Amino acid sequence: MGSQINQSSILIIFSFFFLFGFRIQGQELVKKDTIRKNAKVNVVLKGNEITLTPIPPKLIQVAGAPKAYYSYFWEFGDGNFSKEKTPKHTYKNKGDYEVKLWVTNHYDSGKPPSARPQKVSVKDNTSTYKTVADMTNDFDLIINRDPVPKEKMVLAMRYKNVKKYITNGRLYIFYNERKYKNNNFEIEDIRTHHGEQLIQEEEDQIVDIKEINDNAILYSSLSNEFEEFRQVQDSTKTDLNKTLKESKEYYKNWSIFNFDNLNPNEERNVFFTLKTPPEMLKDTSAIISIRGVHVPDRNFKNHSVKEKEMEIVTSHDPNKMSSNGTILNYRLVRFKTLKYKIQFQNDGEGPAKTIRLETDIPEMLDKSTLKVLDMYPKCVICPKEKVSYSCLDTTFTKKQAIFTFKNIYLPGSNQKGIQEKDSTKGFVRYSIKFGKDFHKKNTVSKTAIIFDKNDPIITNRSTTRFLPGISIGAKAGYNSYVNRNNSRSYFIGATLSPFKSYRWYWQLELLSSLHTFNGDSNTSETIEDFPAQNIRRITRTTTISDFSNVDIEIPLLMRYNVNNYLGLGAGIQGKLSLNENETTQTFIETTEQPIQGDGMINTIDNAITNKENTSFTNFRKGFLVEATAGLARIGPSIGARYVFDTNNENNYWQFYLIWKF
Repeated sequence: MGSQINQSSILIIFSFFFLFGFRIQGQELVKKDTIRKNAKVNVVLKGNEITLTPIPPKLIQVAGAPKAYYSYFWEFGDGNFSKEKTPKHTYKNKGDYEVKLWVTNHYDSGKPPSARPQKVSVKDNTSTYKTVADMTNDFDLIINRDPVPKEKMVLAMRYKNVKKYITNGRLYIFYNERKYKNNNFEIEDIRTHHGEQLIQEEEDQIVDIKEINDNAILYSSLSNEFEEFRQVQDSTKTDLNKTLKESKEYYKNWSIFNFDNLNPNEERNVFFTLKTPPEMLKDTSAIISIRGVHVPDRNFKNHSVKEKEMEIVTSHDPNKMSSNGTILNYRLVRFKTLKYKIQFQNDGEGPAKTIRLETDIPEMLDKSTLKVLDMYPKCVICPKEKVSYSCLDTTFTKKQAIFTFKNIYLPGSNQKGIQEKDSTKGFVRYSIKFGKDFHKKNTVSKTAIIFDKNDPIITNRSTTRFLPGISIGAKAGYNSYVNRNNSRSYFIGATLSPFKSYRWYWQLELLSSLHTFNGDSNTSETIEDFPAQNIRRITRTTTISDFSNVDIEIPLLMRYNVNNYLGLGAGIQGKLSLNENETTQTFIETTEQPIQGDGMINTIDNAITNKENTSFTNFRKGFLVEATAGLARIGPSIGARYVFDTNNENNYWQFYLIWKF
């Protein structure tokens, strides 16, 4: 029988490991399906003119999503780039170049395919080189795609000389915001093509020039911190020291470049390969940023600032919602303005004339403070009366804001003749403030995007969460011991809890109390007879103990705010006597009297006092329940607590005043 049991046990264990191993193997097979695929490049070089054609792998359509497609970003190796699918480019000089292709998949369930760099050698100048000049400003930052954890992306820093003379200037790139614990980017590679030099921090000196060159351009930003900085800079346009100081306080990392001999109207590009580490912020509704500063002439302090905002994504789908308020400090939130961005893309075969965005507005936000900051397609805000021109209308329901693009033309990505996919994308960016009375609750928002009369497309969820924060409280009161004689106990202490929690929260306390009480008195009597002396001796002994203790209590409890004024709690606590003084007084009364007959009675009184002092003794544990009334989340409250002592019957009431800050 035992042998059969052992064999059965072995068989069960073997089967378990077999199935477990099969499960692991199956999981590995699934992982292999997510291996990055390769995209090939067809290169046709005629003299100094090159034509590039991508050959990407077949798309894996996401079920229920719009039609999958690829977008492209090419670097030609000479400082120029293109976002066309099949670009043509003419090289200015003979030489060897390395062409790079970055492919991004949209509505595709796989990873972005990788492409090997292509080496090309230009030996003849058979075609005339034409200067590429398409910048409308003197400074810009562009990316090939939004950041995804553990993926690489490209950042192009573009700058242009809008002056009428040759300039020598400086470039700054700031990244990794200090408000996030982990880094969001690592610079893996920097590609310069016009002799830009990476300089050290100590070389970063600004010349104090009295002359003002007021060609500076300053771009707007979504971040509150940068908003204040932007307003100051708009008024002066020359305080470069303040710009750098603000940027270094906001970002953890930066790089500095000098450039020389930039001709009038000449455009240049510096390319960065950014690597997103595994520990980067993974909140897919969060907005992160990189900031660039362009000093067109090192002899002057005027400058341009550009902040590139990016949404962290898990896949490269253009319909999404993001916010700069994903993680907030509740103490300071009343002074903060939230910024949201809703992005969309027309994936149809024809243009969209009406686009409706139905976006959730959390209860804690004040809809009356909503302001549209920017939009695309660019149009005016609709007036009250009906109009025939392009405009953006904003209406409200109880829980939503509805943005409607009217009489616009947004081409479809599958429309004939559309080469530039970016022209099929749009967005609405708006700000909104918190209401006067709101609680510390996480919020979730999403948007339904409706193109003309098509079915709605639902975006991701944009979340707002609050840091726990720390609330320190002062607590004082009186302990009432029912089973102690002449008990007097007062305490004072501090509490630690999350700041202004909405419903459930934990609370840790450290209390110190002074407790005095009388012990039970004990009286005994003995009678001794001495017949030879005709004496009866009666001895009565009375013992009384007084206690004076300094105790420390450490309660840990879970509390619940019923509303703004009432709170309940329950928890456990440990209690230790830091110092325990016991004073024992023994009173002895001795009476001698005759056993028979009359005689003299003698009485002798004697008193003995004994004191004992001990430290760190008498550890007690228990559990407690309590209720408070007042300002439950922050401010003063009064409370009553009942403590059950598990070691003995010394249960007690605690009545107190607490004030949380």
